[in-house]
Amino acid sequence: MKTITDHLAGYAAYHRDSRNIMTHLIGIPMIVVAILILLSRPSWTVLDVMLSPAILVSAAAALFYLKLDVMLGILMTVLLGLAVWLASHIALLPTGTWLIWGIGLFVVGWIFQFVGHYFEGKKPAFVDDIMGLAIGPLFVVAEVVFFLGGKKQLHRDIEARFAK
Repeated sequence: MKTITDHLAGYAAYHRDSRNIMTHLIGIPMIVVAILILLSRPSWTVLDVMLSPAILVSAAAALFYLKLDVMLGILMTVLLGLAVWLASHIALLPTGTWLIWGIGLFVVGWIFQFVGHYFEGKKPAFVDDIMGLAIGPLFVVAEVVFFLGGKKQLHRDIEARFAK
């Protein structure tokens, strides 16, 4: 299994331009929330616990992130939990409003992504490795953590892969 450094460095190879990274800081959260909005319907109760596809997908993603790195995994789990909470409330809105939010955020988020890749001059990472779709949200969170001075060794290890 690839390490967190492998995953993030592989993703970072497609995201070296600061403008591309900035567009991803906006676009990826929009896409994640959009997907969770759309997956928040239907929902069902199992043993007095409300479940939805959004909860199941987020739980699987959280487990993946936790396995890669505990600290970033905990942060991702909290953020995914907040996104599921928001998405579940939007899913309670009338169908038209729910769809406008879900589809609207999804489309606008991808516009941000493609504008960023225009600046970068490279295709999105998921074109070559479908795991890029799962690593994108972690990359965004890691970039913010790095900017705030956290996970310095991980940041150095990733950047060392680009030193020539």
